[in-house]
Amino acid sequence: MGIGGGIGLIVIGAILAFGVQDGISGVDLTAIGYICMGGGLLAIIIALVLNAQRSNTTHREVIERHDDTRPPVY
Repeated sequence: MGIGGGIGLIVIGAILAFGVQDGISGVDLTAIGYICMGGGLLAIIIALVLNAQRSNTTHREVIERHDDTRPPVY
């Protein structure tokens, strides 16, 4: 999902929790908004942790050399 998706979930959740006054029978939009904001926060935290792990890896440069000293076969 990544950082952008997490921010999107937070925005959608905030709109549902604080901006919507209408209701759907049997559905609490405020609770759904809070759940979306929590999921967005969790997605941002996971994305940042995975990004930090990716930047902590080390890379070695391996150079392979193949010398073919045999004469070509005609």
